[in-house]
Amino acid sequence: MEDSRKQQLTGWVNEQLKQLLADQTVDIRLSSVSGDASFRRYFRAQIGAQSFIAVDAPPENEDSELFVKIAEYIRDAGVSAPKVYAKNFEKGFLLLEDFGDQLYLPRLLQLQGESASASSAREVDKLYHDAIHSLIKIQASVDKKRLAPYHREKLRSEMQLFENWFCEEFLGLKLSDNDRAIIASSFSFLEDAALAQPQLAVHRDYHSRNLLLLEPTRFPVDAGPGVIDFQDAMAGAYSYDLVSLLRDCYICWNPQQVEKWALYYFDMAVKTGIIKGISVSQFRRDLDLMGLQRNFKVMGIFSRLCIRDNKPQYLADIPLVIQYFLEVACKYQEMAPFLDWFEATVLSVAKLKLNLEL
Repeated sequence: MEDSRKQQLTGWVNEQLKQLLADQTVDIRLSSVSGDASFRRYFRAQIGAQSFIAVDAPPENEDSELFVKIAEYIRDAGVSAPKVYAKNFEKGFLLLEDFGDQLYLPRLLQLQGESASASSAREVDKLYHDAIHSLIKIQASVDKKRLAPYHREKLRSEMQLFENWFCEEFLGLKLSDNDRAIIASSFSFLEDAALAQPQLAVHRDYHSRNLLLLEPTRFPVDAGPGVIDFQDAMAGAYSYDLVSLLRDCYICWNPQQVEKWALYYFDMAVKTGIIKGISVSQFRRDLDLMGLQRNFKVMGIFSRLCIRDNKPQYLADIPLVIQYFLEVACKYQEMAPFLDWFEATVLSVAKLKLNLEL
C-alpha cells in the first residue's frame, strides 16, 4: 500500500504537470528513484518522452525553500543544477528537472576496473577535470554572503558525531575525561585550520554520488556534471569540496593521481583569483587538514545512519574513511596525541566491528 505522503505527492505532481504541459489528460504514477542520507525521497514522473523528478521532503525535517534558493545560485554560476518547475514549501513537495540516473560513481568504478586502458584513463581524467571546472565556477560566482557561515560551532558539532555515534554508540566505548580531552584538542586544531583558510561557497557533499553524467542528446556537451544534493551549502573553507571529491568516501585513487588532480585545481583556482598568496605546500596542508575534519564527520554520520536510521549499508564505507584518516593524520605532529590514542583505544574495536584490515 502506498504511503499517504506519496499519494499526496502524486496528486500534486499531476496537477502541476497539467499546468506545465497544458494537458488535462495527465495521470501519472510515481516510480521510486532513490532515497539519500536525509529524509528526502525522489521519484520519477514519466509522461511520454518527458520525465521529471518529484521530491518528497518532509518540512519538519528538510528545508525545501533553501534547496530552491541554492539551486538558483548554482545555476546562475553556470553550473548544471536541476531546474525547479514547481514547489510547495508547506507540504515539502518539489518538481524538478530530471538529470537521469548516470551517477559518476558507477562509471568511475567501471573505468577504474579498466585502468590499463589509455582511453579509460583519459575519460577518468576528463570526468574529474569537468567536476573541478564546475567547482571553480561555484566558488568564483556564488556569493558566500548569501550562505550561512561554516563557523566553529558547526565544525565542532560535525566532528562530535565521531565521538558520540562512532566511538560511543557504534563501537560501545566508554570514554574517560582524558579521552575526551585528547579528542577535543584535535577538534580545536582542525577547527582553527579550517577557519584560517579562504572562505568560499561550499557544497558540502561534492563527490561521485552527487555528480551525474548528463545525456549529450539533452544537454550541451560543455554542461559539465549535473550537481545535486547541494541544499546544505554554506560559506566555508575553500578546500572542503575538493577533498570531498578527491578523497571520496566511495572510491579511492592512488595518491599520485589525487595529487595531479589537486594541482590541476590549484592552478585553476590561482588563475581565477579564488585563492591568493597560498603556496603549494600550504595548499596541500589545507587539503589534508580539511579532509581530517570531514573524516571525523563521516565516521559519525555513517554510524548514525546505521543505528538511528536503519541504513547499515553505510558501514561498508567507513573502512576507506579510516584509511584516509590514518594516511593523512600521521603527517602532522599536531595530530600525534590523538593518533596514538586512536590506534590504542579505537582501532582494535573498529577492526572487529567492521572486519577492518589495514
